[in-house]
Amino acid sequence: MASAKSSRSRPAGHSGVFPVGGAAAVGGGGGGGDGGVQLADKLKIFKTDNFDPDSYVQSKCQTMNEKEIRHLCSYLQDLKKASAEEMRKSVYANYAAFIRTSKEISDLEGELLSIRNLLNTQAALIHGLSEGVQIDSLTSGTEGSAEDDISNVEDQEPSEIQKWAADFPDMLDVLLAERRVDEALDALDEAEKVAADAKRKQNLTTTEILALKRSVSDNRQRLADQLAEAACQSSTRGIELRAAASALKRLGDGPRAHSLLLNAHNQRLQCNMQTIHPSSTSYGGAYTAALAQQVFSVIAQALSDSVEVFGDESCYASELVTWATKQVMSFALLVKRHVLSSCAASGGLRAAAECVQISLGHCSLLEARGLSVSSVLLKQFKPSLEQALDANLRRIEESTSALAAADDWILTYPPSGIRPLTRSSAANLALQPKLSSSAHRFNSLVQDFFEDVAPLLSLQLGGSTMDGITQIFNSYVNLLISALPVSVDDEANLDGLGNKIVRMAETEEQQLALLANASLLAEELLPRAAMKLSSINQSNMDDFRKKGTDKQSRVPEQREWKRKLQRMVDRLRDSFCRQHALELIFTDEGETHLSAEMYISMDNTVEEPEWVPSPIFQELYAKLNRMASIAAEMFVGRERFATLLMMRLTETVILWLSEDQAFWEEIEQGPRPLGPLGLQQFYLDMQFVIIFGQGRFLSRHVHQVILDIIDRAMAAFSATGMNPDSVLPGDDWFLDVAHEVISMISGRGRAANGDREVNSPTASVSAHSISSFRSHGST
Repeated sequence: MASAKSSRSRPAGHSGVFPVGGAAAVGGGGGGGDGGVQLADKLKIFKTDNFDPDSYVQSKCQTMNEKEIRHLCSYLQDLKKASAEEMRKSVYANYAAFIRTSKEISDLEGELLSIRNLLNTQAALIHGLSEGVQIDSLTSGTEGSAEDDISNVEDQEPSEIQKWAADFPDMLDVLLAERRVDEALDALDEAEKVAADAKRKQNLTTTEILALKRSVSDNRQRLADQLAEAACQSSTRGIELRAAASALKRLGDGPRAHSLLLNAHNQRLQCNMQTIHPSSTSYGGAYTAALAQQVFSVIAQALSDSVEVFGDESCYASELVTWATKQVMSFALLVKRHVLSSCAASGGLRAAAECVQISLGHCSLLEARGLSVSSVLLKQFKPSLEQALDANLRRIEESTSALAAADDWILTYPPSGIRPLTRSSAANLALQPKLSSSAHRFNSLVQDFFEDVAPLLSLQLGGSTMDGITQIFNSYVNLLISALPVSVDDEANLDGLGNKIVRMAETEEQQLALLANASLLAEELLPRAAMKLSSINQSNMDDFRKKGTDKQSRVPEQREWKRKLQRMVDRLRDSFCRQHALELIFTDEGETHLSAEMYISMDNTVEEPEWVPSPIFQELYAKLNRMASIAAEMFVGRERFATLLMMRLTETVILWLSEDQAFWEEIEQGPRPLGPLGLQQFYLDMQFVIIFGQGRFLSRHVHQVILDIIDRAMAAFSATGMNPDSVLPGDDWFLDVAHEVISMISGRGRAANGDREVNSPTASVSAHSISSFRSHGST
């Protein structure tokens, strides 16, 4: 049955013609962009009778270096793949027309055979009439001798060949009546040989020859009708069916014999399928298995019978493929109607996947014998599976949303009702993820979802699966953002929330738990679950090289997918930082804690100010210090995420100050200039942020922004005609004040000798570094 699949595996006739004068020509993809006329001109050299491939390659490649030759080989491989794909598409696009044309050619051959037999009969009749006319035109002298000859012939006894020809009709009647088909076929073949020899040797009269030929023709038709009637009987199976088809083919009616063979198997299939009813069982897999057993076993038997009787002739192979495709199509529609439709509506992805696996398993058995029909199943099953996929994703989203409405946003280990990632021993308890209840539910449903969809990779559902998980994770992140006590304007910007109710995360610990949920899912749990698709897809070791290529092609896709998840987590992180920055900067009444007036007004007071950092920056450090302690317990093993979160919060506050146009317009262009006390307080605030944030809460980018802010403030002060260095105290003063406040907020006393603690986050900041800030600001 190799020819039934040959149209797929046959290589393309050519892979395109390309200029091979250099690597640049090869890299340009010369074959793909040429028109039809140009390509035909380039192919002329290959069509000549004296074309020598070795000489051609040597003549083209002798001026190329190794790199150019490697580039040429790579281009040829790509062109070969493209040509094979184009050939495959062309075969699929014109396959129906090819089958129809083959059928018409077979019918035409049968008609030509009938015409030839009719012409032979007419020629024999005309030849007999001409001989009769010649006999009637003999002279009377010859009539006398002819009468003597006839009387002599009548006196002679008939020859053996004449006796055999006379007994042939009766002998054939007996053979046909006793259904001795092989002997009847041998007798018919012998009769044709006798007629041909008699015509050549003239040992039979023309009338006897015509009678013998007429008897052969009539009995051939009679035997063919008898064989066709037997093949149509439901009781004719196995050896009898193959014998009848083989006999019909021997009679010269091969197309009819093959059609009767396939019809017989179709009748058997329809009879067997009457005993299978989808209502007799509520389990779709059992119905699919029973139906597939009947359908594919009959197709396999028809394949064996066709190959045994007709061999690999293309016309019969094409008809067999068409018939098998029709049977598989009917099977797919039954499974789709009685099993997959209900699975698609209810989101029963696991049941749908099992049915598809059963069907594809039977298809693989046929493919091993050279008949590939899996594409028919995939085309029919894919829409239903995509519908089941979407329904399953909606169920995950709805179930997670329902739990989010009652989630207390407290991180716990997986509850007993959720399958753990590892065995729940004391040693492995620390390896279990700590999530809130809605995140645990989301993770469990996604784990099950990937297990269900993994067997369906052959349907090319991997992209839809990953996109679907991305969408529902985005919806879950939107739920987490809505759990933050943000403003109404921020809530209006969230997509897809609808009327979903989410319990608010009121405390800082609860809000950090939102980030712990999203970051752990995006960085570890979801990528780990997605690996199930790769592991199951790699379990087939039939083609190791293909597996390696697929694995390499999937790695960039998985990385890009993980980056998408991380960008969603970044949205939640930015919302968290924006919320806390607004809480620091603004009051509940809308007033601001950070304005130019608080610095400008300091020079209008009589009393000496208390030199401490402004309350907003003290509260910023207290909040960062408090959150860092909570995050240290919450983000175990993911300290980098916690550090970036704290840095992002500091950055949000500093960037707001840097970009506040009203603040800087009043400082630089306001009616009252920035005085010495205001500059000293502003400089102290900025140095305080640098000191407590160094190496812990401050990124290099924000560090540079603070230096730019100091530069801008000093430039505004210098515009009044005063030197900033003349009014600012020494560097040690700023260090002492900053460390005193840091120690007070942190709850740690200063050392007796006034030195900073070795483990303090500000231990790396020295008076020299602050001096560098001063000199930087005065330039």
